[in-house]
Amino acid sequence: MLSRINAWQLRGVKMLRAQKIAIDKVYVPTARRKTLHPETVRSLAEDIVENGLKTPIQVRVDGARFVLVEGLHRLEAFKWLGEPTIDAYLVQARKH
Repeated sequence: MLSRINAWQLRGVKMLRAQKIAIDKVYVPTARRKTLHPETVRSLAEDIVENGLKTPIQVRVDGARFVLVEGLHRLEAFKWLGEPTIDAYLVQARKH
């Protein structure tokens, strides 16, 4: 069935498009920060240096800042590497 999807069927479907955002504009909720594993950040940073970022983080807009939805370890790896920006998907997510 999926092979028969026509362009008219996709109207109104919003495709996620990654964009670069400033890391210092990303707010990480307190509950999310508690799940951080420094060793994972270090090994992920090494992988990012070798292979680049494979999956952008997900954020939602909250006024003048972004709130992290998914990708804490990727975000922290970019911070650890001293990067000023990161690729992110802007998503619509409910506030917790």
